[in-house]
Amino acid sequence: MSDSDVDDDTPMLGMDLPEAAPAVAASAGPYRVLARKYRPQTFAELIGQDAMVKTLGNAIARDRLAHAFLMTGVRGVGKTSTARLIAKALNCIGPDGQGGPTIDPCGVCEPCRAITEGRHIDVIEMDAASNTGVDDVREIIEAVRYAAVSARYKIYIIDEVHMLSRNAFNALLKTLEEPPPHVKFLFATTEVNKVPVTVLSRCQRFDLRRITPDMLFAHFSAILQKEGVEAEAPAIWLIAAAAEGSVRDGLSILDQAIAHADLDGGGRIGADQVRAMLGLSDRSAIAQLMAAILEGDSGGAIDLARAQYALGIEPVAMVRGLMDLTHAITLAKVSRHDDPALAEADRERIGDWAQKLGFAPLNRLWQLLLKGHDEVLRANNPLEHLEMLLLRVIYAASLPDPGELAKLLESGGVAAVPLAPAPAAPPDGAEQASAAPEASAATALTVAQIHQLLESAGHHQLARQVYDDVKVVTLEPGVLVFAPSPALGEGFARGLSEALFAATGSRWQARAGEGEARPSLKDIRDARAADDDARIRELPVVKAALAAFPDAELERPGDNRHRTHP
Repeated sequence: MSDSDVDDDTPMLGMDLPEAAPAVAASAGPYRVLARKYRPQTFAELIGQDAMVKTLGNAIARDRLAHAFLMTGVRGVGKTSTARLIAKALNCIGPDGQGGPTIDPCGVCEPCRAITEGRHIDVIEMDAASNTGVDDVREIIEAVRYAAVSARYKIYIIDEVHMLSRNAFNALLKTLEEPPPHVKFLFATTEVNKVPVTVLSRCQRFDLRRITPDMLFAHFSAILQKEGVEAEAPAIWLIAAAAEGSVRDGLSILDQAIAHADLDGGGRIGADQVRAMLGLSDRSAIAQLMAAILEGDSGGAIDLARAQYALGIEPVAMVRGLMDLTHAITLAKVSRHDDPALAEADRERIGDWAQKLGFAPLNRLWQLLLKGHDEVLRANNPLEHLEMLLLRVIYAASLPDPGELAKLLESGGVAAVPLAPAPAAPPDGAEQASAAPEASAATALTVAQIHQLLESAGHHQLARQVYDDVKVVTLEPGVLVFAPSPALGEGFARGLSEALFAATGSRWQARAGEGEARPSLKDIRDARAADDDARIRELPVVKAALAAFPDAELERPGDNRHRTHP
């Protein structure tokens, strides 16, 4: 393969990499990126596209070749390179010059070498992104009438074909439907939905699949071995995951990782280096952040987030890390989590969380993080939005879902989750201001959690109304019925339902209704304060002070309101 090898940087997917490729590259002088250096030259070197190779092989063997092929798939899976391989397969004449079309082109005959080097006169490549008009297509229409100069087929490869204008597509239709027998069209596109159906119906379509991480791992490992570069297995897995099924993207990251290792790692690619290079959050730090969330440690969670931010980790990367960890925990619950890049300690931690957490809390956590991800991504100050998201998630974790709420109300107990601060208890030995039943206490606690959740989510007016004016009539799974009050307004019920759904991912119906209502949180606080004041006034020292100073008033620290008057 000479230095004038194909210009396109779209890689083919090779498992059995050509041994000669490094030697050729070494003698060529200028450095070539891995995506070009290790472009496979036969269908046997492709990985992940077995169905397409089998179909093409059968079509060639049976002499049932279509006149137009369309390759579609995500970026970097080798669409244009596949088109070039098809061109070689159709025009190969074998080492002796007597061969015909074959799924295994020899690579040594003049047509094979010319196509590999991008100089074959009968294989015409066109970039539709820069040749979009009717005039560009008209040149093709005029040229297809003439026979191939030296090849068996005249082949037109049009990359990013979806970029052609509508008029250009219309001009091509007739020729595409009935081309001369010596002409083949090969199209490549990443956005097949933008190609008119009239064109699609005239082509044999191949959907190139994303390459799985294990295939990418094997591919990159083979390349590193040929390059003489050492790498930790977790580092290669991280690169394979970051490639998202694209070989070209993965090879670009691998190129960068090799350069990074040469500078900082003594020639060895480490997982920590790759993670820092890609701006990924540290797994252990994300695990600590998740632990703080699940324990309800709001201060600790914010401190951890700020520490990661100070190290250069973007807030949105932290949210993604939490989402990945939530996804891993959920899959572990159904025994479907298998990440080779994980250390044994991380596996045990995920397994432990999977046993302790139910599907409902995990789904709620996922929904909150998913919604928060977009907010942090678009935020002018991402760190502030991340901190608010963490608080929202922590307080949402303390709000029972409808199923837990049903058990809570039936038993009169409280779920074992981090709770929002409850009103202060009276002094030891003091008699309660109200002998409310346990169910009433559980209801008050749930309403207090709703109040805290609304505050943390920024719904301050709704939170104030819940605290001051919501007097619960009925509290059932997903249903909150409260006594009507002019202070709540007409839109309060709808606003509360929408806010709770946005914050928790669970449907809550809030509405006004008739019936015996429990006191609001404000009423409970005022009743406790009055009871405290009454007991304080009975203390001998206070009685003596009030008797000596008849105009004195009893106040609570930090409260500007006068509680009692003599």
